[in-house]
Amino acid sequence: MPNAANPAEERLQDFRDALYFPIREFLAGGNPYDPATMFAHWPVRQDFNLYQPYHLLTQLPFALPGYRVGAVAFTVFGALLLVALAVMAAHAVRRLLPVPVMVTTAVVAALLLTSQVGKAQLYVGQVNPLIAVGAAGALLVRRERPAWAAPALALAWLKPQYGFPLAILLYARGSRRVALAGTAVAAAASLPVVVLLVIRGGGIGAFLDVVVANLAHAAGTDYGAVDSPTAQRIDIAAVVFRVTGWAPSGIEPIVLAGVLAATVPLVRRLDGAGSTAVADLLTCLAVVVCVVHQPGDVLITVPALAAVAALWWRNRSEPGWGAVGFAVLALAVPFAHLYIVDSTVVSVLGTRAAVTVDGVAVVAAWCLLAVAAVRLTRVPATPPVAARSGG
Repeated sequence: MPNAANPAEERLQDFRDALYFPIREFLAGGNPYDPATMFAHWPVRQDFNLYQPYHLLTQLPFALPGYRVGAVAFTVFGALLLVALAVMAAHAVRRLLPVPVMVTTAVVAALLLTSQVGKAQLYVGQVNPLIAVGAAGALLVRRERPAWAAPALALAWLKPQYGFPLAILLYARGSRRVALAGTAVAAAASLPVVVLLVIRGGGIGAFLDVVVANLAHAAGTDYGAVDSPTAQRIDIAAVVFRVTGWAPSGIEPIVLAGVLAATVPLVRRLDGAGSTAVADLLTCLAVVVCVVHQPGDVLITVPALAAVAALWWRNRSEPGWGAVGFAVLALAVPFAHLYIVDSTVVSVLGTRAAVTVDGVAVVAAWCLLAVAAVRLTRVPATPPVAARSGG
């Protein structure tokens, strides 16, 4: 057991708890999805959530060397992915404005790496940069290069809370082959690992028992429970609880269905009106507010956010674009939530407000963009035809 891994340390805790030691447990012949097993065998303080099983194979290179070497390599890889995300954002902006790609890439990369969201990816060791590249890639090339969009969506499926709503929305927006093929790729890549875990565990029933135990543990943690006053979740169900103290039983699936049902007709209308960038941003926002997500998960919005910000600048005086501008500002809150900002919010409003402000801002961004979508796609009334005079 590497001494470099300290279960009380926040630095690289996601790399430690959601990558390095789960893969080590898998290589040792165990089931990393079993919380009791992970806590008994390894220096972790979080359980290994229900990541796609292919995660245990694709991230294998970072778990084979010693802990420190693996952690450094993963951090460098994460930084490169953030730069790749900035490149994708620059290309999205270039479709709309004659701005050099290199200049936009440098600006977005600098803003991203100095923002709270960007720094958190590297400090905590999250896999979100890989998921964000996959989700953004699927949205950017789903029409021109669907053969590339499908494996990109499969990357987004690494965490099902990204993959499932994104696949639904892509399907609803007409990219049916991308949605189905990307989901199939993720399932096929995970199947060998699932089969192995089922065999090791003594059958499908035992494996499903582990899945149930995993979900039960996640629902009871102070950082993951919908009714936790200290969780930093940004999805609607958790935000509603922290604001009102109200969390009725079964609210999460209702929110999931409600957000997707409300978003589908709006993104279809935006696509039909040629507002693809706004539809992409609304899609990303729906993904992060409909089901359990943390503030850093807004990373998937970066390319679409950059494109919509460019569109707002070009059309800011037109009807409907005021709401778009306010949505962009609201979505900037998690990125600007640096330590000095957090300290100020805590001192003035308290800890509960500090862990809620990001969620309120992201939910507000989704609502504002939904309102903007209605206004931007409103069909102008046909002027009345003057009656002809008889004669």
